[in-house]
Amino acid sequence: MEPIIGIDLGTTNSEVAFIFDGTTEIITDNDNGILPSCVSIGENGNIIVGTEAGNQALINPEKTVLSVKRYMGTDQKLKLGELSFSPQEISAFILKELKERAEKKINRPVSKAIITVPAYFTDAQRQATREAGEIAGLEVVRIINEPTAAALSYESTNPETRRVLVFDLGGGTFDVSIVRIEDGVVEVLSSTGDNHLGGDDFDLKIVDHLLKHMETEFNYSVKDKPAVMARLKRAAEGAKIQLSSAPYTTIEEDHIDKKGFKNLHLSLELSREKFEEMIEEDLVRTMESVNKALKDASMLPSAIDEIILVGGSTRIPRISQMLEEKIGHLPHSEIDPDMCVAIGAGMQAGREMGLEHSGVLVDITPYTFGTSALGEVDGEPSATKFVPLIRRNTKLPASKSEVFYTMYDNQKAVDVKIYQGEAPDALDNIQLGNYMFNLSDAPSGNEIILHFDLDLNGILKIKAVEKKTGNKINAVIENAISRFTDEELSDTQDRINGLWTEGRESETSLEKVQTGADVNELPSEYADIVRRAEEKLTEASEDDRDEMINLVEDIRDAVMNNQMEDAEKFKTELDEILFYIG
Repeated sequence: MEPIIGIDLGTTNSEVAFIFDGTTEIITDNDNGILPSCVSIGENGNIIVGTEAGNQALINPEKTVLSVKRYMGTDQKLKLGELSFSPQEISAFILKELKERAEKKINRPVSKAIITVPAYFTDAQRQATREAGEIAGLEVVRIINEPTAAALSYESTNPETRRVLVFDLGGGTFDVSIVRIEDGVVEVLSSTGDNHLGGDDFDLKIVDHLLKHMETEFNYSVKDKPAVMARLKRAAEGAKIQLSSAPYTTIEEDHIDKKGFKNLHLSLELSREKFEEMIEEDLVRTMESVNKALKDASMLPSAIDEIILVGGSTRIPRISQMLEEKIGHLPHSEIDPDMCVAIGAGMQAGREMGLEHSGVLVDITPYTFGTSALGEVDGEPSATKFVPLIRRNTKLPASKSEVFYTMYDNQKAVDVKIYQGEAPDALDNIQLGNYMFNLSDAPSGNEIILHFDLDLNGILKIKAVEKKTGNKINAVIENAISRFTDEELSDTQDRINGLWTEGRESETSLEKVQTGADVNELPSEYADIVRRAEEKLTEASEDDRDEMINLVEDIRDAVMNNQMEDAEKFKTELDEILFYIG
């Protein structure tokens, strides 16, 4: 059975989970399951991911990227020293680190994953996440929403029917979802949020406070000094964490900078009350989203049975207080807010592997998708009236078709724009694509059937048919930010793999991933082909190499279980690959 891992690709931290003997576990490295989502480049050009990269940010911030998740779905280039990367490429480094962590634990290659994203991630952001996985050498079997994954992890611990509010506030994004769990079915009823609200914003409020203090205390500004700003950002994050459990904290940074010949030392006490005052406006916004989610689910606050907190930022005491005031009872705290999304992803990965589990996942789209057409907006004629096809909170997967008509005789083409949003004027929504459809000669009123297909990953596919001829209309997207062609994706994979292996030990030996019987313990005919495969591994393409490793593992497992017919079948398949390699 080919392993599938579950990944929580977070703004601040990331985790990977896998099912061992029916139990989903966070895979740790040196007893730490959390991988900081930081990427930097070393002095020798080697790529560094995780805690060491976070430390590098203090010394060489210009060679470090933090919070890459906030750039997903954009065409912004991110710098690591002299090198430039897309957000997908930076995310791929994080995913490769998690992939290797899993392979060490499972002791076999991993090429498939479930990856979570914020419920409010756009189509472009989801596409970018999928591309990051592909660059990292992972087939993204499914993308699921983070609140949904959290509800999955919770569903496993409690069989009772209940309505749950999932409040997910991480480092860079915020989601709130209403979920019904009944008879093992996890059904998302509504979801809303903000892709640009999270703990990073709270850190910046503290940084601004520190900058003002330094300007007052020292009559000196450090805003244009990256190394000093990196230290302030780290200090602010530490203070935020401290204030989750203590009413006061002192921020101390000795030798923060020099003013002339004078060393500057930062020392400032910050109270929880002052910090919560700084972020009160942001927290009020989260409660407005709670109201919207309740309204979309047609529920009163009193109908919520339980509250699940997801994301490290939910440890801020004011959040629990505000939720208790609104819903009427305290959130649950028995589930680690940093881990429950990864655990849910691991559970879904187990289902994709065919492992038995009682739960069923029913997810929704948090956005409305549609197009523009002639019509009226606010009682006035408009050429950009928004026409919804798939509406917000529709269960996934979802399909919807609608008919549109040409305006002129012998109209040669129609320009169809695809939008995401809720505004009646399409121009006030987010444009996802711009498609030019060529038509046959026909009188006005020529019927064009537009079909939207929104899959389980929340990724939208468009198809159009000219009804008169039955011909499918070719669509060419003109402004697809962050999408790679097959050739570009292949080139990017080669580039990232080259940088990744720089300075690392070779990973091309089957000895590093073998499980079960030692090669010398196999019957001679099987031991021989395994040795031949090991010798040819470095000559094989990446796809052939992965297949060879999988077949060797299948042979070992079959022999150990005395399933000799299966072993012979796997041996034949491996022999064919070796013959092809020559």
